[in-house]
Amino acid sequence: LTAETVTKGGIMLPEKSQGKVLHATVKAVGPGSVSQDFYNWPDESFEEMDSTLAVQQYIQQNIRSDCSNIDKILEPPEGQDEGVWKYEHLRYKPALLMESVVVMLVSLLPQSDCHPDTCTQMTATEQWIFLCAAHKTPKECPAIDYTRHTLDGAACLLNSNKYFPSRVSIKESSVAKLGSVCRRIYRIFSHAYFHHRQIFDKYENETFLCHRFTRFVMKYNLMSKDNLIVPILEEEVQNTSSAGESEA
Repeated sequence: LTAETVTKGGIMLPEKSQGKVLHATVKAVGPGSVSQDFYNWPDESFEEMDSTLAVQQYIQQNIRSDCSNIDKILEPPEGQDEGVWKYEHLRYKPALLMESVVVMLVSLLPQSDCHPDTCTQMTATEQWIFLCAAHKTPKECPAIDYTRHTLDGAACLLNSNKYFPSRVSIKESSVAKLGSVCRRIYRIFSHAYFHHRQIFDKYENETFLCHRFTRFVMKYNLMSKDNLIVPILEEEVQNTSSAGESEA
C-alpha cells in the first residue's frame, strides 16, 4: 500500500503525517461555559502539534496567550518554511478583521458613522484615496463596501486551491502575491485610524491587530515603509520614551 499524500479535501500532507493512522484529540467546552474558559487547556509546543494545520494552530495559540507579545507571535519555529509562515499569518488576519468589522457595524454603527452616505470614498488622509480592485476596472467605493470587497477578495485568494493548494509548502510565485494582499488590507487600518479614531483605539487596545500587522509587513518586507501611514509604531516609541523620562 502506498501512503496517502493528499487528504480527501485536497490538502497535501507533510511527510511526517503520511501513512499514519488518522487520530485526533477532541477539545471541547461544556454547555454554559463562558468565553474566557473556551480555550482552557494547556499550551502545546510546536513539535507536539502533529497536524497539517500545525502552523495555524501555533500562531493562534500564541495570540491567545498574549496578543501584545508581538515578537513571540511573529517568531517562526526553528526550521519553519518562511513562505508558509507568512501565508498562515496573513490567512488568519482577514478573518480577524472581518470579525472586528462585523462587531463594529452591529454594536457601534451609530458612533462609527462609517456607511455609504458619510464615508463615500475609501480615504485615509486628504492625500490618500484608494480605488477598489474588486471591479473589472478599479473604481471608487464607499469605505464600508471597499472594506467588505477587500476582505472577501483576500479570503478568496488565500483559500484558492490554484495558488495555495498546500498548507505545508508554497510556490514562490504564490508567495509573491502576499504583498498586494497586505497593501489592500492595510488601507482598512488607515481609514479606521484617520476617520474613526475612537473605535480604532478601542479595538487596537484590546487586540493589537494593527501593531501586529504593521510589524509583520515590516519584518518580511511585504510593504514599503512609505505606505505605512498609520503612525502607530511612532506613538509606541514616544510612549516608551515618555515612560522612561517619568521613571527618571
